Amino acid sequence: MNRTLTRQSYADRIARVAQYIAQHLDEPLMLERLAAVACFSPFHFHRIYSAITGETVADTVRRGRLQRAATQLIGSNQPIATIAQAAGYGSTAAFARAFAAAHGLPPGAFRKGRRPSAFAGTAVSTTGGCVMNHAISIETLPARRLLALRHVGPYDGLDGAFTRLSAWAGTRGLMGSQSQAFAIYLNDCFAVPADSLLTDVALSVPPGTEGEGDFRMIDLPGGRHAVLHHQGPYAELGAAWRWLYGDWLPRSGEEIADRPAFDAYLNDPRTLPPAQWRTDLCLPLAEHDEP
Repeated sequence: MNRTLTRQSYADRIARVAQYIAQHLDEPLMLERLAAVACFSPFHFHRIYSAITGETVADTVRRGRLQRAATQLIGSNQPIATIAQAAGYGSTAAFARAFAAAHGLPPGAFRKGRRPSAFAGTAVSTTGGCVMNHAISIETLPARRLLALRHVGPYDGLDGAFTRLSAWAGTRGLMGSQSQAFAIYLNDCFAVPADSLLTDVALSVPPGTEGEGDFRMIDLPGGRHAVLHHQGPYAELGAAWRWLYGDWLPRSGEEIADRPAFDAYLNDPRTLPPAQWRTDLCLPLAEHDEP
């Protein structure tokens, strides 16, 4: 097998592991099992995984479980002890320490929505008891040609899809310092069941890149957008989107355009705590008539 095919094979095998981890967060994720999914020996698997993804398996699992826990804290009434157990912690105290280290607040305070925003917003929402300051601007965004992977199902599976996409792109030399990630929403999360949600996770890649199989090139339209600038855990994005659609849009005097809404991720969640994650929520708007 030549070097290019070997590199692509390694990326595809690590991508399978990322997908497996995302789909089995509630199970013991033993090194031997993950190595078997990737068809590597256990002796070499972890070094290959870390080199390709930029983090250890334990980091991936911990981040996935804590991010899911944040979503459960905001979106459900499950007891904190139940969420802690699902996240793999033997005690609520241990979970609270790990969650606070990652998110800047213990679980109870995070659930109450008292985390201050890093942005001095132009609008304030109170959604489900959560107070958030939002900075919003109207911007004309460029059209983009992106490498994309389709994800079908709940949004809490996007992290695994992004890991799979990044592994595939990284081993082909398509990831650089200017690469940016996007989540493009293709149907209405308020109208379809969670298991039918369609999302393209996408990356900006060099011109001339060609797709392969599930990894395909797509065009993301540009034009006028309302851009909500958010800083904080991705678990808060659902409430921010609900406010943007349900509160800001009806009062704005704007008309929504028939183009997909999307998130643009402005920094790397693997290298920063969730309190510092920056995301632009981009809602497409109709163009104003020319005079």
